[in-house]
Amino acid sequence: MLRLEDFESRRPETGEVLVRVHAASANPMDWKIRDGMLQAVTGRTFPRGFGTDFAGVVEAVGAEVTRLRVGDEVLGGTSPQGAGSFAEAVVTEEKGVVKKPSTLSFEEAAAIPTVGITAFQAIVGKSNVKPGQTVFIHGCLGGVGRAATQFALSRGASVGGSCRPTDIEEARAWGIDPIVDFSFDPERLAGRFDLVLDTAGTISAEAAGTLVKRKGHIIDINPDPAKFARSAMPGPYQVMIAQAVTADLEAVAEAAGQRTLQVPVARTVPLSEAIPALTELEIDHSPRGGKLIAVSH
Repeated sequence: MLRLEDFESRRPETGEVLVRVHAASANPMDWKIRDGMLQAVTGRTFPRGFGTDFAGVVEAVGAEVTRLRVGDEVLGGTSPQGAGSFAEAVVTEEKGVVKKPSTLSFEEAAAIPTVGITAFQAIVGKSNVKPGQTVFIHGCLGGVGRAATQFALSRGASVGGSCRPTDIEEARAWGIDPIVDFSFDPERLAGRFDLVLDTAGTISAEAAGTLVKRKGHIIDINPDPAKFARSAMPGPYQVMIAQAVTADLEAVAEAAGQRTLQVPVARTVPLSEAIPALTELEIDHSPRGGKLIAVSH
């Protein structure tokens, strides 16, 4: 059950900052936590805060905080255990917070942390995609898919991907080619890709193995125990969970500030209306085409 309640924000401890939240964005991870799908990471204790991504203004800092000061406009994310960005204030570790580029609104900034850093770490960190390489993104029009497409193209790679048949024209506009629907025959694209990035978590190991080149990589960003077991075995398959690396988030924020990374905002609601909007997003996947943002200031 989701409910909006008053709370007294705690003071930031060592290495933490208190941020007055102006905008927060929703990610699939948020309702996976609520549904208990990530309890191996988050634990079983309720109640807990909802949401990880935010943008706002630093209101207080704890001991040993060196990069950020009171009054800084910032963007960032909490850990899954410390979720609670759908609020008027949030306390989180400094390492997961960076200064907001002045060219971004708070709403635009709140949209980028999780999808941006996940895409960046998959394309740049884990795979080190290079000019001339080929990338296949399963779920290329999801939040991570769009961000990964932009990072791969900016590094000189070509990008193919899968999406709904109704979204093929939009995928083409993002520079994706070839484009297939989710029920595609992988044999049509056998052995063509240096990297297969599964953002939807639904491509089979056999299909991914068919798509990837002999020395290529397969990255899945949707972990579960079976996938962790497969990832531990020899071969191209790897499960990846994004980490709060400050330098990576700074690179993502810089790209967004320069508009080389764009994460569309599909809907903005006041915090007081966030619960029905979140429920609609989870159940009906509406709105499509961008992020849901809740504004609290």
